[in-house]
Amino acid sequence: MLRITALVAGGLLLAGTASAQQRWDGADDLEVNPLPCEGGAGETVSKEYDGGQPTGAPDLAGQEITLVDVPKLIGIGYFAATTAGMQQAAEELGNVKVTTDGPTEANIDDQITFIDNYITQGVDGILFAANDPVAIASVLKKALDAGIHVVGYDANSVPEAREWFVNQAEFNGIGKAMIDAIVAEIGEDGSFGIVTSTFTTPNQARWIAEMWAYAQACHPDLKWLETVEAQEDNILSFNQATSLINKYGDDLDGLFGMTSVATPASAEAVTQAGLCGEVAVVGLATPNAMKPYVAADCVKSVVLWNPVDLGYAAVQVMRAAVDGKLEPGDKSVAAGRLGELQIVNGSEVLLGPPFIYTKDNIADFDF
Repeated sequence: MLRITALVAGGLLLAGTASAQQRWDGADDLEVNPLPCEGGAGETVSKEYDGGQPTGAPDLAGQEITLVDVPKLIGIGYFAATTAGMQQAAEELGNVKVTTDGPTEANIDDQITFIDNYITQGVDGILFAANDPVAIASVLKKALDAGIHVVGYDANSVPEAREWFVNQAEFNGIGKAMIDAIVAEIGEDGSFGIVTSTFTTPNQARWIAEMWAYAQACHPDLKWLETVEAQEDNILSFNQATSLINKYGDDLDGLFGMTSVATPASAEAVTQAGLCGEVAVVGLATPNAMKPYVAADCVKSVVLWNPVDLGYAAVQVMRAAVDGKLEPGDKSVAAGRLGELQIVNGSEVLLGPPFIYTKDNIADFDF
């Protein structure tokens, strides 16, 4: 296993190895809740509502509202898919206009600037996927103080900085799915590396922490070699995956990609190294990006959810919050074609369990 040490090289934090008893925490000390080794959904955490509330928000129930969506970055397939889902929900509802705008790189300072500008321009609601859960909080609280509704999706902020967060899947569910998928390929005592975005990106850090906890409990002989950052950049992700391949050689049995950019880049690195079938690649990515690698038998499992549904759900939740149909203490929310979605952990709306794309089903999806 490993623990992060602050070795700075070329602007990147690199991971160092440590004893199996030490926890990889990704600069995130939040508690973990690993799922049972054999089946079972585990326990849902019951909490009081812990989100924020807009101050003096106008009564816009049933009226047309204007929303801005500021994801981590624009120009990649994953957030193009969430945007498509938002537009579907807006069209279906008929009284919502939503625009997606944001930085072209996953940079928290740029993301904050975009949100701040839209607060100044005036919108009724802000949708966001955070690059950093803490750094984004002040500008989101500024929006709430201005009477603007705030709903997160994909990557959370601290709870008090938004009303609701639409969680694509619970962190422990993703952790279990990822570890189980790689164990099926490399065995109980295989070794792997991870290519992630940054150690502080909220969803990736939490997924990795849950992976660590689940692996310790259920697959304790796995060897965790190193985790590297790649900033959701395609070239950097490829280079980082290639570096892991070259550094560990025959000791590397598998690679995890923690983003929709890192996973296909890692698969390409394995392909170019001529190691398909020798180094497994498991990760989170959109189906279209992974179809060539799945068809070539270089990737067997892609873990995700439907990001179109995620964007759709975020707009439905925003509309319900504005209309007063979703309030603190509610246990579920109606989300159009998705039906009733469960509310967990105080203020999280759960989209559902993760989905595994394989050679048998990946052709059925087009995003």
